[in-house]
Amino acid sequence: MRRASRWGMVCCLTLEWLALGVWVGGGLVLIGAVIPAVFNTFGGQDSGGLFLTAAFEGFHRFMIGALAILWAGLWYRWWSGHPAVAVGRGEIAVLVGMAAIAGLIIVWLHPSAAALQAQAFAAQEEAAKKAAFEALFRMLKPIRWIYMVDLVLGILLIGIKAKRSLCRDGVLT
Repeated sequence: MRRASRWGMVCCLTLEWLALGVWVGGGLVLIGAVIPAVFNTFGGQDSGGLFLTAAFEGFHRFMIGALAILWAGLWYRWWSGHPAVAVGRGEIAVLVGMAAIAGLIIVWLHPSAAALQAQAFAAQEEAAKKAAFEALFRMLKPIRWIYMVDLVLGILLIGIKAKRSLCRDGVLT
């Protein structure tokens, strides 16, 4: 390696793969296991909804940490100047997309959905409660798709890194 030590690069790549594991694994677990389990076991919309809001807020903290690690790792690999760990435009584009979508979710969409949820739970009249829940569910539908796009981008980034590893090792040319 030109500027980075071998152990520094091993740590960098390990942390990047771990961050991607958290990103993709966390998304899969929330979408594929937690959401269905909550709606099939919790007594009512209120307790299940509050639990999911808290679960997603926790996942958002992990997303922020994963993004910080991925950006730091990208910078470290670029700084090293070694061609075996070169940073490609596709990798940067996917990471920018992941960060933009995560920012959209964390800064705007999730707080808006949480506010609508609180409004729905606080409503006393049945008509007001129904209207608030309808507004919440209208917002949650695109949010689910946005989470799915972010999950797919994480999987795509894993593919980019796997391909680079295979090309570097001479498995694919």
